[in-house]
Amino acid sequence: MAEPKVTMDVGNDGVAIIKFSNPPVNALAIQIFAGLKEKWNEAARRNDVKAIVLTGSGGRFSGGFDINVFEKVHKTNDVTLLPDVSVDLATNTMEDGKKPAVAAVEGLCLGGGFELALACHARIAAPRTQLGLPELSLGVLPGSGGTQRLPRLVGLSKSVEMMMTSKPIMSEEGEKLGVIDAVVPSTELLKVARQWALDIAERRKPWVRSLHRTEKIGSISEAHEVLKLARQQVKQTARNMPQHLACLDVIEEGIIHGGYKGIIKEAKVFQDLVLSDTSRGLVHVFFAQRATSKVPNVTDIGLKPRPIKKVAIIGGGLMGSGIATSLVLSNIFVIVKEINHEYLQKGLKTVEANIRGLVARKKLQQDKANKAFSMLKGALDYSEFKDVDMVIEAVIENIPLKQQIFADLEKVCPPHCILASNTSTIDLNIIGQKTRSQDRIIGAHFFSPAHVMPLLEIVRTTKTSAQTILDLMAVGKTIKKVPVVVGNCTGFAVNRTFFPYAQSAHFLANLGVDVYRIDALITSFGLPIGPFLLQDLAGYGVAVAVGKEYLSAFSDRVFTSPLLDLLIKSGRNGKNNGKGYYIYRKGEKPKPDPTVLPIIEESRRLTNIMPGGKPISITDQEIVEMILFPVVNEACRVLDDGIVVRAADLDVASVLGMSFPSYRGGIVFWADTVGAGHIYKSLRKWSELYGNFFKPSKFLEERATKGIPLSAPASTSSGSRSRM
Repeated sequence: MAEPKVTMDVGNDGVAIIKFSNPPVNALAIQIFAGLKEKWNEAARRNDVKAIVLTGSGGRFSGGFDINVFEKVHKTNDVTLLPDVSVDLATNTMEDGKKPAVAAVEGLCLGGGFELALACHARIAAPRTQLGLPELSLGVLPGSGGTQRLPRLVGLSKSVEMMMTSKPIMSEEGEKLGVIDAVVPSTELLKVARQWALDIAERRKPWVRSLHRTEKIGSISEAHEVLKLARQQVKQTARNMPQHLACLDVIEEGIIHGGYKGIIKEAKVFQDLVLSDTSRGLVHVFFAQRATSKVPNVTDIGLKPRPIKKVAIIGGGLMGSGIATSLVLSNIFVIVKEINHEYLQKGLKTVEANIRGLVARKKLQQDKANKAFSMLKGALDYSEFKDVDMVIEAVIENIPLKQQIFADLEKVCPPHCILASNTSTIDLNIIGQKTRSQDRIIGAHFFSPAHVMPLLEIVRTTKTSAQTILDLMAVGKTIKKVPVVVGNCTGFAVNRTFFPYAQSAHFLANLGVDVYRIDALITSFGLPIGPFLLQDLAGYGVAVAVGKEYLSAFSDRVFTSPLLDLLIKSGRNGKNNGKGYYIYRKGEKPKPDPTVLPIIEESRRLTNIMPGGKPISITDQEIVEMILFPVVNEACRVLDDGIVVRAADLDVASVLGMSFPSYRGGIVFWADTVGAGHIYKSLRKWSELYGNFFKPSKFLEERATKGIPLSAPASTSSGSRSRM
């Protein structure tokens, strides 16, 4: 791999082109910063240099700071590993340097790369260059002067929006806002930048130091209002995360006390945030997501994915139509098969509505929507299946029906065709029992809504071929999903790990804890909705069907509550019919339904687990722990059974599939933050009080007693048995 390097080339015109290179995105490694300072100082000393142009190699300026450095800081707790970019390089050496500098940017100009460009005295960009400061998405803030310079160049409101959302803008918008001085064709970029730098040196263009500008910030009172509104918004949208409010505080410091004071505060706060649990969690998820593409004995044995051009989907319901939407939007031809004309039309119309919705929200251009419509076709039989590359079965969770479908598919599909099931729970060996093509059978478990949720859980059996797995991983990436390869068992990795989640909530409800208190606390923890609202939205039928599968597979640790049956008997089915734990009215948020309380009381009477017949007294923290520690316990069993390649895969899957808060790093990472010892002791105490549902797994017990992190590789645990 090419080493990071910085070069300087001085032309006859007296312009020094300082170029840095660190493929593929010119990440700003520590060597790059050192090289930039060295070359800048050399250019300042040399009499033949009048001005400087800063640029990146390979058609990109920079994707930002090298995040590997964060990982090293997290492992060592040593912030001195972070280079002093903001004061030493960006401010003292570049912006306050003796010779003018122009940044020539194209492709990517993000994070620390954008901050270096802001420290130059002008910026020339190629068309459609991405400009942005996405640092908050990693739990930190712009640490090389971005919090101070961007507001002075684009105005306070726009800069706050860019930083708080971490969303980039294009160079064309940047030119309108004033952060880009000119947008020129890529072929002209260096030529124009050179001339601009000379024009500044010879006083034909202004020598602008961004940190000294104030005209775009507005008055102190105006700034105060903008920041007050931003603080109110982030308290709603970024609860439990410190970096957003910290960033606003740093911006405010610079507005009140001047840019240099702002820079000093920014550097200090940046170091504090790097060591926060939030940054550790977000950086962990960042790397963990990239690691999912490495699967031993699949991605490392020289195989290449085969092209998947035509896919058949059996079942055009909610899941089938969502999967079809994802595929046609990525130029894969789709046949949707249904059992009758009415269901087929409904399924096809749902796909079309999904696509039209994207157009209406300006997330898709009309011509691309038209192309997607042309890739979709309906069928009532298997006649169209003779040349499909993959079939995804997405029918109801009915074992005999699925077995019959797979037996039929083997007869009608070509021999290379991948036979996939979107089952969320059922063991694939059972589904494929009546087929001979075991090497082609695989789970393609999408999460609802399938065209929105980013996770694709790829389930392999012991007989699934490496080629089949690789092909499905490639399809996942094509349709912009994150594929996570897991082993085969009831519920697979994600749903199995989280099966105790709803059961814990029911356990607490039957112990006398208010269901709305439970939902509110889980939402405060960081999940988008609580377990009872989730059950309402999914519909009770799903919970009942899935519950039977878990009871059959894990009878030693399942809690059966009569509450769902009582709700169904009383005519409730959650959002589907407008009545569940909550009341649903069109255009309104769900509201707690007081008429459900007698039904919950009846459930408590039937389960009869309240000590002395009275509701338990419990703290908010204990409620969250009693809901989530059983999930961690099951995650330990999933790890021990070798259902995932690595613990980090379960973290990614929990974040992308179950909306576990990314800033907590995923379910296993969070558990290690809390500590295996505390989780083990708590579960042991509850199991003594309430029985086997809370009984700690052997894996958890061993890790807790030996002081080994739950995320440590399985080799450090004795009886691990891989299903991968």
